Amino acid sequence: MTDHEDWTDRHVARWRDHWIDVAFEDDVEAIVVRIGRLRHYFKQTTQQALVEVGLQDFEYDTLHHLMIRDTPGLASPSALAADLGISNAGMTGRLDALEKAGWVQRSADADDRRRVSIEITRSGAAIWRRAMSLRGRAEDEVVHALDPEERATLAALLKKMTLVTEIDSSGPSSAVSG
Repeated sequence: MTDHEDWTDRHVARWRDHWIDVAFEDDVEAIVVRIGRLRHYFKQTTQQALVEVGLQDFEYDTLHHLMIRDTPGLASPSALAADLGISNAGMTGRLDALEKAGWVQRSADADDRRRVSIEITRSGAAIWRRAMSLRGRAEDEVVHALDPEERATLAALLKKMTLVTEIDSSGPSSAVSG
């Protein structure tokens, strides 16, 4: 454990006495603020990785959702649109751009020629892997500030917290995504 004061410690100290009529728990505020700051940092390092490899957000998001499926690199346009939370028309625009760049290819479904399948190409998988590698380095750098036992403990504690948000998948917490 470190004795160094961080931004969040100063934030909590500033705000502690401002909430006379509202319950303010230092530890709750510190946890939520630190999670937010880490999320911001990881979003920033992901953006840097995308710039370095030459991907736009929508391109990376689409390739990423295509690659993390049960059958990596293969999906129908409507399934991919549902995963991304966008309209079928929006998906068509994305796929047009990705196909033009040579990162995906459309093909008629073998069983039903009216259906289309989307498949990532070698160059699409390669650029996605380069972005993931850069992104992963930044994540590893932060997470490896903890020893293996601390990482296991933190993973278990975060799981306990995220399970609370997944209890009712129809409620507001289901709209939260990373």
